[in-house]
Amino acid sequence: MDIYHLLAIPFILFFSVILHECAHGWVAYRLGDSTAKLAGRLTLNPLPHIDPIGTIVVPALLLFMRSPIVLGWAKPVPVNFMALRNPKQDMIWVGLSGPLVNLALAAVAALLLRLPFSSNMNYVLQTGVVINLVLAVFNLLPIPPLDGSRFVMGILPYSLARSYAQIERYGMIIIFLLLYFRILDYILWPVVRLLGRLLGVS
Repeated sequence: MDIYHLLAIPFILFFSVILHECAHGWVAYRLGDSTAKLAGRLTLNPLPHIDPIGTIVVPALLLFMRSPIVLGWAKPVPVNFMALRNPKQDMIWVGLSGPLVNLALAAVAALLLRLPFSSNMNYVLQTGVVINLVLAVFNLLPIPPLDGSRFVMGILPYSLARSYAQIERYGMIIIFLLLYFRILDYILWPVVRLLGRLLGVS
């Protein structure tokens, strides 16, 4: 893998997770919560979104380990769910907005692949499809604090939602264990491959 290809992965990952977080903040703002806007997070300027661990350390370690899954995250956009006009229902849309943006980015990259670009550009677009599909599927896992958990909390009765939310304190431990033991390989890749085929990307 040459330097061009090596740099394409973190570059695409970096801006994909920034757009993912901006989507959360923008939808929350539209639904009544101005926390992210007041914090200066509704911007494409990458600096306010950088999380030293999730944006730099974790992707670099996964690349170094030659992991089949390269993940990362930006600094989470602050959302005050109680400031939303309909907190229980609206948290679903705030949670889903990030993965939906990643799916949209994957779809756009898949469409551009049909144009006669150079092999290097095709590599960037194919990488964009895969990374954004992985981000979408990964974030939809129902493990707090991932976005899929916001959907689950939104549809559960209040008492069950409160109990389910308590898992969040162990969420990152669960995620890292799933990554370390390669369990996520068997969850993510079948869905990513299926979505890739639906987008016409083998």
